Amino acid sequence: MTNETTANTLTLPSDHEIEMTRIFNAPRALVWAAYTDPRHVPNWWGTGDPSTTTVDEMDVRPGGRWRWLVQQGEDEYGFGGEYVEVAPPEKLVYTFDFEPPSTPMTYTLTFDELDGKTRLTARTRFASKEARDNTLGYGMESGANMAWDQLDALLATLQS
Repeated sequence: MTNETTANTLTLPSDHEIEMTRIFNAPRALVWAAYTDPRHVPNWWGTGDPSTTTVDEMDVRPGGRWRWLVQQGEDEYGFGGEYVEVAPPEKLVYTFDFEPPSTPMTYTLTFDELDGKTRLTARTRFASKEARDNTLGYGMESGANMAWDQLDALLATLQS
């Protein structure tokens, strides 16, 4: 039997999109805070051990920029973008790009309250089917599963 709070679902709603959904055993305001508070992001986002995430910039407002750095051994990876829509605690839309710049994608996150739990839906829109398929091939699903597992652990800690 799958635990509904740790099961991610992935669908391909169109040739240019990936949608992932997970139910977290935490209230929506707390899941929102984990995504929008720079103190929380390093505790769940990234590639797991032995890496560290540093929030270089995080201005959570429409037009605000974000940039996070992941250190993994001697290698450092940069990620960044711009916040497009910020509607606390329901919806967060932002662009996402790797450094050096490639073809950015747009993430639309919706946070739905479910009797004290939160259904998080992340819809990612790509410029092309090829970009979508390449991202799937690079392990987007496993990376998202790992990050959301770490987020789940953080949320449990924050609630205790």
